[in-house]
Amino acid sequence: MGTPLDYGFKPYTHYGGYLKDKYQGQRVFKIIADGGFTCPNRDGTKGFGGCTYCNVDSFTPELSRSLPSIKDQIEQGMERAIKNYQAEKFIIYFQPNTNTYAPTHYLKSMYDEGLSINTENIVGLSVGTRPDCIDAEKVALLESYTDRFDVDLEMGMESIYNDTLAQINRGCLHEDLEQSLDLVKDSKLDVCLHTIFGFPWETKEMMLAYAHELNRFPQVKFAKLHHLHIVEGSVMGVKYKRAPFKLFSLEEYTEFLAEFIPLLRPDMVLQRLFGLSDYDLLIAPNWGLKKTEIQDYIDKGLQSRGVVQGSKYQAGLLV
Repeated sequence: MGTPLDYGFKPYTHYGGYLKDKYQGQRVFKIIADGGFTCPNRDGTKGFGGCTYCNVDSFTPELSRSLPSIKDQIEQGMERAIKNYQAEKFIIYFQPNTNTYAPTHYLKSMYDEGLSINTENIVGLSVGTRPDCIDAEKVALLESYTDRFDVDLEMGMESIYNDTLAQINRGCLHEDLEQSLDLVKDSKLDVCLHTIFGFPWETKEMMLAYAHELNRFPQVKFAKLHHLHIVEGSVMGVKYKRAPFKLFSLEEYTEFLAEFIPLLRPDMVLQRLFGLSDYDLLIAPNWGLKKTEIQDYIDKGLQSRGVVQGSKYQAGLLV
């Protein structure tokens, strides 16, 4: 007799199931587009070097990095998704760096180009950015696409603690996130927040408190949960090589998620439970598994522990 996982049921509200339900079973894939943006704490506006954990190449597939134009990136990304995964519909995902960090007219031309390719099969636009690079004009631009596409505004929360944000050279405060969320509290945009668990100075109790912040903003529809991983080309990578510090093992991370996920609102859709860079860039932790194997390990671990998303959530409070 099969388990719920065998029939596609997971102990949390997962993105794959959300897309399947929303688009009547069609296969929907995100196509990454690199618009050549930078970040305010890379170009000197707020600082240099970027966030200490960050090497932008670590989360941008090599094929996307090497392509010269948005058109080529998207066309080839669609071709691969159709060939390898039988994709039918697409979400154009501006992911690398800060994809609202430019004048609004320039952003419009970039988004328009991305959405003009095979338009009849594009269902969504997803834009990754920092909370301090959002304003009312840019929100209005993104909202202008919502009559034709689902639009996902993804912002890096990373940590809820300003001390951590300072230590990782984030260049912004948690209050910047609160202000940006206030801008979209009545918006048609689908908001996604990105978190990182495992900064060595944060305790488990501190990390579990992230759930309360995610819960208290009803405009947050999606979340991406990541563990801290150390990559080549990052400031943290240099420090780790000099003096290694504690990082999650796969078992420890699964155990943490088993405590965290029940605290979340049951309606919040989890787009990811972990992140993984290319192995040629990854320093640690190297769990020695493919993404699909890590996902399977976590899902089975959550199921075996009886995890149910929202089972410890009540009226926005941790219980």
